[in-house]
Amino acid sequence: MSKEIKKEKTTKAIKKDTAKKKKDNKEPKKNLWVRFRIFCHGVKSEFTKVHWTSKSDLAKYSMATIFFLVFTGVFFFLINVIFALIQQLV
Repeated sequence: MSKEIKKEKTTKAIKKDTAKKKKDNKEPKKNLWVRFRIFCHGVKSEFTKVHWTSKSDLAKYSMATIFFLVFTGVFFFLINVIFALIQQLV
């Protein structure tokens, strides 16, 4: 039992030491302009990684989306008309 208690105490001591080191090594906060420039540089580098679709692919995807919207609109309109007719009969 005493070995386990010693091990636990040393583990806690190590954690405290590392926490103190983290606080001591903390860099001062950079001003707003420097942080903004770093952000813009990061955005620019990420934009170079983006894969842009071609115009033909964009046209295909747009037509598929428009077709799907028209189809679902007509489908729900017909369902609404059918339920309205059933409601009139009842």
